[in-house]
Amino acid sequence: MQEQFLADKAFEPFLAKLIAAGPVVGPVGKRSQFVFAPLRSPAEARLDYDVTILPPKKLFFPPAQDLVRFDGDKVEGCIEPVAMVVFGVHPYDVKALDMTDLLFKERNEDRNYLAHREAATLVAMTPQKASSRAFWGSIGTGVEPKGHDALLTKVPGGWIYEARTPKGTALLKHGDFASATKEQSSAARKAGLDAGRKCSANLKHPAAAVAHRMKTVFKDEKLWNGLAEDCFSCGSCNTVCPTCYCFDVQDRWNLDQKSGTRTRYWDACLAEDFSKVTLGANASENFRETKGERFRHRFMRKASYLNEKLGGPACVGCGRCSAACTADIADPVRVIDTIMGRPS
Repeated sequence: MQEQFLADKAFEPFLAKLIAAGPVVGPVGKRSQFVFAPLRSPAEARLDYDVTILPPKKLFFPPAQDLVRFDGDKVEGCIEPVAMVVFGVHPYDVKALDMTDLLFKERNEDRNYLAHREAATLVAMTPQKASSRAFWGSIGTGVEPKGHDALLTKVPGGWIYEARTPKGTALLKHGDFASATKEQSSAARKAGLDAGRKCSANLKHPAAAVAHRMKTVFKDEKLWNGLAEDCFSCGSCNTVCPTCYCFDVQDRWNLDQKSGTRTRYWDACLAEDFSKVTLGANASENFRETKGERFRHRFMRKASYLNEKLGGPACVGCGRCSAACTADIADPVRVIDTIMGRPS
């Protein structure tokens, strides 16, 4: 479909009509940072944001999600998707959702996640700013995503709206759009190409070279223990990561001891208990007992293990992990530079 142009003066009425038509989630300010939250008015939307604290993954795969309710032998699912519009998602977060979609579709489909994703309309937005920790401009995620229904780009005098799916096209009825001129479309393409240059951090090494190098240093305990020396095993890097998808499942019983709810919670491979398993009534074993082993596992997952399945690293360069790390040791650019500079 031809790209559409929305003048600046028509943007707020467009967003107001979207909000009136149904739930709209977008970036809003929270103290000095940003989060994805329901929009009550266009004035709340902060489309100039750099990065949100948590990725939009939380809308489809929340930190705590009820899976089933049970009462004796009766079991019922808890899938209650909401047909919301998720507005202003940066391309690196769309790319992360592409990865999560794939991972939750393979083998046994995760309907709890997929039902929420399928019900949503995703409006991506070319970033106007990048956080100080971001390196998505050098990892390729600014131009590759496919999971959005429309793309919004700021250009002089207004916005370019490019519908990618029927759901994206359906939103056009809420705004006063006109066909974009060649100059306006060209400005949008240039803005997309220039966006990556806003990142001050850069990953200097090709993904394939990094993946190979990770395998060669796998047994270098001195390297991994040194990188993880100051790690608190808190899992903050996992919690904010848009591509982490591990979870724990717990049954919460009601007082009658017959009924309850099975709920899944985000889990973190950096946490000490993540890899602890029982060996009987009074014994247990931790198959990643040291901080170095857990730190290595996270970076092997992000830069090597999943590359073939995903077509690239399981990292989109958002920089959330390094910003959230209390010890300031989780920066992927710094860690990978160290690994790539390690003598063979």
